[in-house]
Amino acid sequence: MLTDYHVHLRPDGPDTPSSRYFTTTNVDRFREAASDRGVAELGVSEHVYRFVQALDVWDHEYWRDSAFDDLDAYCAFVREETDLKLGIEADFIPGREDRMANLLDGRPWDYVIGSVHFLGDDAVDYDKYDVWTRADNADKVWRRYFEVLGQAAASGMFDVMAHPDLVKVWGQTRPWPEKDLRYYYEIALEGIVEGGAAFELSTAGLRKPVGEIYPSLAFLEMLVDAGVPVALSSDAHVPEHVAHGYDQAQELLASVGVTELCVFSGRERTLVEIGPT
Repeated sequence: MLTDYHVHLRPDGPDTPSSRYFTTTNVDRFREAASDRGVAELGVSEHVYRFVQALDVWDHEYWRDSAFDDLDAYCAFVREETDLKLGIEADFIPGREDRMANLLDGRPWDYVIGSVHFLGDDAVDYDKYDVWTRADNADKVWRRYFEVLGQAAASGMFDVMAHPDLVKVWGQTRPWPEKDLRYYYEIALEGIVEGGAAFELSTAGLRKPVGEIYPSLAFLEMLVDAGVPVALSSDAHVPEHVAHGYDQAQELLASVGVTELCVFSGRERTLVEIGPT
């Protein structure tokens, strides 16, 4: 079986209202793309900051500018009008764990994806809030990113940790650490193992300046050696990106001996053999 759980029904950015994208016609476009590419398990996981309820968690300017939709209406649409698995991509905000847990609790998720996009008020992957404009050096940024990633995983709030080395997204266009990168991966590894979440093998990095899958081969090997299960996703925001780069992803997983992927239902995880529909 192949999966694609990290899918957004709309592009990021302004003028992408739910009324235009949360429709059965749009879902059919994603479902058709998934079927054409052999994906049997398709899920949607909209960004939590697109919903007004998220402002009770954090009131960062980016979240205020993005929060227009109702979270319960989103859940109802997916549950009642589609056959998609219901997920959410929820940012981990240190110090706001209780607030995020309150937002997540009591809603009918099949899975919750945890992600780290911000280090304080600065972002690792958004130009407008670019962490590198104020960073002293690459070591501090990378170390802090993996510290927060480990905290997020250890919190137990998430079923999957998204794009686990997102900090590399800009590739060599941003400062790059001099240390062996395994030093940083090790910082997060204990928290990932402790929290029990799967990690995401995401092909989204192939479409970014870094030009490679998340996580790197070295980090992937460490996670697999530690017994952390794998969820496969594309982080698609348009149908054309569903299952993008999956041939390369499957080759990478095979090279490290991974033969099973996570599937989710009602926040329960099972493992299935990798393969076509």
